[in-house]
Amino acid sequence: TVFQLLAAINFATHFIALKKRSFNPYTDDMEARAFLILVLGSCVIAAYVLYDAGTYTDFFTALRHASFNLVSIAADCGFATQDFNQWPIFVPMWMLFLSCLSASSGSTGGGIRMIRTIILMKQARLELFKFIHPSAVKSLRIGDTVINNKIVTSVTGFIFLYFISIVILVFALLLSGLDFLSAFSAIIACFNNAGPGLNQVGPASNYAGLSDFQTGVCIFAMLLGRVQIFSIVILFVPEFWKK
Repeated sequence: TVFQLLAAINFATHFIALKKRSFNPYTDDMEARAFLILVLGSCVIAAYVLYDAGTYTDFFTALRHASFNLVSIAADCGFATQDFNQWPIFVPMWMLFLSCLSASSGSTGGGIRMIRTIILMKQARLELFKFIHPSAVKSLRIGDTVINNKIVTSVTGFIFLYFISIVILVFALLLSGLDFLSAFSAIIACFNNAGPGLNQVGPASNYAGLSDFQTGVCIFAMLLGRVQIFSIVILFVPEFWKK
C-alpha cells in the first residue's frame, strides 16, 4: 500500500525529499498533500462503510482490505486482493472516481491528475468570487505561483476531451450489447489504466469475455489515457494534416 501511494506522487517530489533528507517536500507540495489527504481519508471512509455494512466484522480488517484495494485503484496500479464487486456499491464506484483524478503529475498514475483538478477547482472558486465582486482583479494562484490563463484554458480543454471521450466510448460498448455497469467501469478503468472494473470486468474476472469489438474499444481507451488524449485526438483534426 505504501509503495502504491509513493508511485502516485510526483517523482520530482521524491527526489527533492531524498536530496533534503526531509518529509517537508511532501507537505509543502500542494498536489502531494491533496492526494494524500484525499486517498487516506477515503480509506477510512471506505473501511467504515464496509464495517457498517457487515462486509467485515472487524474495523481494522475492513481498513486493511479497503486501504490496499482503494489505493491500488486510485494510484492506477491495478492490483486487487478482494472481489470488491461484492462490496457496497459506494466503495468501488468511489475507487473508480479516485482513479480519474487523484494521481499526481510526474507519477506513474493516469487520469486527469491532481494538479489539473486543483487548477479547475481554484478557477471555479475564482469565477464565483468574480460573480460576487465583478470589479475585483484577482489572479489564480497555486501557492505563490500565478497560473497563466493559457494553462487554465489548456486544463479546461483537456478535461472536456477527457469526459466526452469517456461518454463516447461508453456508448460504443453499450451499442455492442455490454451492460451499463460493465461498460462504464471498463472504460473508466482502461482510460485511467487502473486495471479491473466492475461486474463482468471486475477483480474476480477479466476482460477475456469481451468481444473483439469491445476489446478494441478498451484498447483505444487505454491508448487515449496513457498518452493524455491530445496526442491521439490531434490526429483526427483536419488542420493537423495541412501543410
